[in-house]
Amino acid sequence: MNLSILDWIIVGGFLAFLFGMAFMAHRYTRSVSDFLAASRSAGRYLLTMADGMSSMGAIAVIASFEKFYQAGFAASWWGQMMAPLAMVAALSGWVSYRYRETRAMTMAQFFEMRYSRRFRVYAGILAWVSGILNYGVFPGITALFLIHFCGLPETFQLLGTTFSTFPFIMAVMLSIAVCFTLFGGMIAVMITDFFQAQFVNIVFLSIMGLLLWKISWSDIVSTLETAPAGKSMLNPFDQGEIKDFNFWFFMIFGFKIFYNRLGWQGSQGYNCAAKSPHEQKMAGVLAEWRNGVNYLMFLLMPVCAYVIMHNIDFASVAGAVQGTLGQIGDEQTRSQMLTPIVMSNLFPVGVIGLFAAAMLAAAISTDDTQLHSWGSIFIQDVVLPFRNKPFTPKQQIVLLRCSVIGVAIFAFFWSWLFPLRDYLLMYFLLTGTIYLGGSGAVIIGGLYWRRATTQGAWAAMTIGLLVGAAGITLQTVWPSVPALTNLAPAFPINGAWLAMIAYISSIIGFVVVSLLTCKQPFNLEKMLHRGKYALPDSRQKGDGHQTGKTLWGRLFGFSDEFTRGDRVIYRLKIGWTMFWFTTFVVGTIVGLTVGIPDGVWGRWWLFTVVLSGIVGVITVVWFLIGGMRDLWDLLRILREVKRDDSDDGSVHEFDEHRDDHDVPPDTPVTRPSSVSTAPVIGK
Repeated sequence: MNLSILDWIIVGGFLAFLFGMAFMAHRYTRSVSDFLAASRSAGRYLLTMADGMSSMGAIAVIASFEKFYQAGFAASWWGQMMAPLAMVAALSGWVSYRYRETRAMTMAQFFEMRYSRRFRVYAGILAWVSGILNYGVFPGITALFLIHFCGLPETFQLLGTTFSTFPFIMAVMLSIAVCFTLFGGMIAVMITDFFQAQFVNIVFLSIMGLLLWKISWSDIVSTLETAPAGKSMLNPFDQGEIKDFNFWFFMIFGFKIFYNRLGWQGSQGYNCAAKSPHEQKMAGVLAEWRNGVNYLMFLLMPVCAYVIMHNIDFASVAGAVQGTLGQIGDEQTRSQMLTPIVMSNLFPVGVIGLFAAAMLAAAISTDDTQLHSWGSIFIQDVVLPFRNKPFTPKQQIVLLRCSVIGVAIFAFFWSWLFPLRDYLLMYFLLTGTIYLGGSGAVIIGGLYWRRATTQGAWAAMTIGLLVGAAGITLQTVWPSVPALTNLAPAFPINGAWLAMIAYISSIIGFVVVSLLTCKQPFNLEKMLHRGKYALPDSRQKGDGHQTGKTLWGRLFGFSDEFTRGDRVIYRLKIGWTMFWFTTFVVGTIVGLTVGIPDGVWGRWWLFTVVLSGIVGVITVVWFLIGGMRDLWDLLRILREVKRDDSDDGSVHEFDEHRDDHDVPPDTPVTRPSSVSTAPVIGK
């Protein structure tokens, strides 16, 4: 047992606080809109912190540990290549702004507005299947982490019967997440995720300082310099032998920034919970700041673990770690648990408890958000469209809660029985491709291209499904088929490349079929509630989509909704991003021409860590103040707002062309059922 009494008190106290927040949220959940989208009342800081925590997760932390333990600081160099792409996507409100304008509460509801009801069901089923397969390994990885980090026994005795610790831990963790979700739906999920995000940021910054105090920078650099040629941990231009997490891996993720924007539905409730499209856009901009602290820890901890395992000065710690790893029979599990086990042998009493609590927070925040998302999608996009008579709000909320429990039960047994054969990030890409392969083309085309058709959407989603299913099948059966293992020991195409093949194939299919079948352009203005179709409670001054007069303003989406503070945030973000991108360009040119010694790279990574840490401290304070303000505002709105029972995720205003992809431009508009009664934030 690695945790002392003090460590357990820290963990228990934090869990008790979260339960209190979740129970408090119960009183505010009075309608389907509350359960699904927090009545569309979230401010930017609350939204960005909670959403970021929902996607971090213990499993995401462990997946990043795997990646950076292999590739070190050098891997992060190629990540800077994507910074301008992420900046443009966030600042322009790419996809997110228009999606929020539709006022849909799930992506498949938008698909019904834009394409057809049958396609909504098809896309909803694919999203749900892809999502629960992807999420299915989460509880198992979390349980493995807790067992090995906390030093828990593999079995325990209870009433004279021996039980396995692994399924017991999964059951406990899933039960906590289910309780949070059932207590208050999206409201409880958002509030608890916000507090967990703040706690994790503070803990991670503290651990960063502890690691740099216990392991000198000179030890870090000298150890990383000993990595074999072609597998440098410092020099990004000497990584030719790193097969999976290399330049092309990051290039594919760069493409995904635009192609899969809002594509993954694991946190779909956050995509529609903002007060307005502008707040949704600003939350995306702030997310670029928020991610800095987490990314720094994802990078620094596995690098320090590598140093401990390869530096003679830490031989005693490395020996203890090797002894623990030797007790783990599965090779993939040993790889996933290496960094956590190193940290458990390095951290002092108290810090172990803080890190355990932080990882519990990461796990719970991801679990409750995923349970909420996949449970909601099954009811909203698979069951609801088949109903001729609407559910009452009480019936619908009961069904949503039952669906959440069903997803938890599936995840429990999938984690228990399914053997993970690939790196976590590769598994996510592979299972996600079932839906993401085609959804990117369908979402972008539906929001921006008038000639996108229902037939094109069917083609894109089906192509993505076939490629993803083929990849999963080959990945699973390859090791057991002699004829295939004679060709290669393992399936030769990893998850990243399979995903890219699916993306390109789906785009081609979507464009070709849409052009062949389009009879009349779609009325985007009606679906986005713009111009003469503007809703009574929307902004009348341009409805927020009039961009600036300059090229700069048009490029980054400046509109009449922007306050002076908003413009300051935009300029800070642009300056920060372009600084790092400029260093990337200059460093790449120098590295490819004259070369850069490892000593210089060592000093550069020290500068990066220190500067990012300073900015991280400022960001934590800034977002804590803004988030608390948004939280009180959310609770005020939920106390005062008048609920609309018809706001249940159904589509009414497009019924006249539900099974047709063409919408006459002069089709009269009616007030949609999905209009939020929450006030829109002021300028």
